[in-house]
Amino acid sequence: MAKIKENKQASTEEKIKEAARKVFTQKGYAATRTRDIAEEAGLNLALLNYYFRSKEKLFEMIMKEKMQQLFGVMTHLLNDKATTLDQKVEQIVSNYIDMLMQNPDLPLFVLSEIRNNTGMFRQLQVGKLIRNSHFVKQLKERQPGLQPLHFIVSMLGMVVFPFVSKPVFQSLEVLSEDSFAEMMKQRKVLVPKWMKAMLKVK
Repeated sequence: MAKIKENKQASTEEKIKEAARKVFTQKGYAATRTRDIAEEAGLNLALLNYYFRSKEKLFEMIMKEKMQQLFGVMTHLLNDKATTLDQKVEQIVSNYIDMLMQNPDLPLFVLSEIRNNTGMFRQLQVGKLIRNSHFVKQLKERQPGLQPLHFIVSMLGMVVFPFVSKPVFQSLEVLSEDSFAEMMKQRKVLVPKWMKAMLKVK
């Protein structure tokens, strides 16, 4: 009996979190009401408040999850001493594109909400992870005169920006879902080549 109750609670909590992911991503934190999440989950507001005391707590949970999703793609690779710099670049680019094809709204959501809550971003200590990584050490060894951040920003920009700009190009009717998918497939090959060329610039 206790096991059934526990499973029911877990199922209800996951239903609420799934609804929150959808509503927060579509509307952003400020425009979302707890009532919106309850309606999306097919639950009454009192039940939502029983599981999650406030919109803030629920949002914090979802935001941490989304940021982990966005930045977690490269965390395990950054300190992998078994892979070369070129291999790291290829894997980071490929993994990011695969993940963003499954979650195309993720970059806009995270970037928009980070502007309003930089503290949450700092808690993840992404900057410290990057600065102290084996990846940065490899970059410095390969190209001592290059500021590693230039390289990282360029690489992520070439991967993430197409997803940010996709709605604009679709509204101009110059990009379809199929052509976008094909473009990102090509960028899996092209972006690592462009980044390797950047490492040769003196």
